[in-house]
Amino acid sequence: MTDPFRPAAEGLRTRLFQIIFESDTPLAKGFDIALILVILASVLVVMLDSVVAWHAAYGEFFYWLEWGFTILFTIELGLRIYCLEKPWRYLCSFYGVVDVLAVLPTWLMLLLPGTQTLVIVRLLRVLRIFRVLRLMQFVGESRLLLDALRRSVRQIFLFFFGIFMLVIIFATVMHMIESPEAGFTSIPISIYWAIVSLTTVGYGDIVPLTPIGKAITVMLMLIGYSIIAVPTGVFSAEVIRAIREERYSDEACPGCGHDRHERRARYCLRCGTWLDEKNRDPNAAEPSPSDTP
Repeated sequence: MTDPFRPAAEGLRTRLFQIIFESDTPLAKGFDIALILVILASVLVVMLDSVVAWHAAYGEFFYWLEWGFTILFTIELGLRIYCLEKPWRYLCSFYGVVDVLAVLPTWLMLLLPGTQTLVIVRLLRVLRIFRVLRLMQFVGESRLLLDALRRSVRQIFLFFFGIFMLVIIFATVMHMIESPEAGFTSIPISIYWAIVSLTTVGYGDIVPLTPIGKAITVMLMLIGYSIIAVPTGVFSAEVIRAIREERYSDEACPGCGHDRHERRARYCLRCGTWLDEKNRDPNAAEPSPSDTP
């Protein structure tokens, strides 16, 4: 997978581009690893600063440390824009948006206090480790999962729509049976109770008091246990289907008509016939009967 961005010009910009956007040289790989470590350190600072005791003791130190990280990331973002031929193309990409969001909350803190905790979005920048460690083949696996999710979105939507109607029915019935003292003050509140009961979470803030209400609650929980695996099964079936389509071809054998072969197969799995007669090597020998399964 190649990077879609190009350097602006020869010279310093090209050199910066090779260091910042590539990872083929030791210097470029060292830059990416150092950047990832700094990102993790900045996220750790935000997390520690959210602890009351740590904020009271080291709040000012965390404050200036966060500004140091922000200035560093702002300079890095400026260098990325400087060395690119089309900077707007980068700013509109996924990593460009993440890089901008990584520095924006701290600068907005000057106008809107309390937005500094949004810098936790910097953690998304660690995704660059896939490029540094040569793990881009896993991106293809994620595309397979996304493709399976797109294929199953209709079935999952119908499933959740049916669940939503079931929740409303149970919530309305419980609103009629239970008293407001039990917490069922309105149908929306009862919908909240029905969703909590259907997912078998059971927070306990709203509990039915009547025997009929308790029986309905038990029924709803049992329904939740029985249907919780439905979307998982639909998605898993689509994943298996996508894997099969990626691995196997629909090309039929000219000899026996068998239409399920691996994409790199040269001979039919059943009869041994050459699958692609157009691209057949004239010097290739026919398979012997012993080679035929």
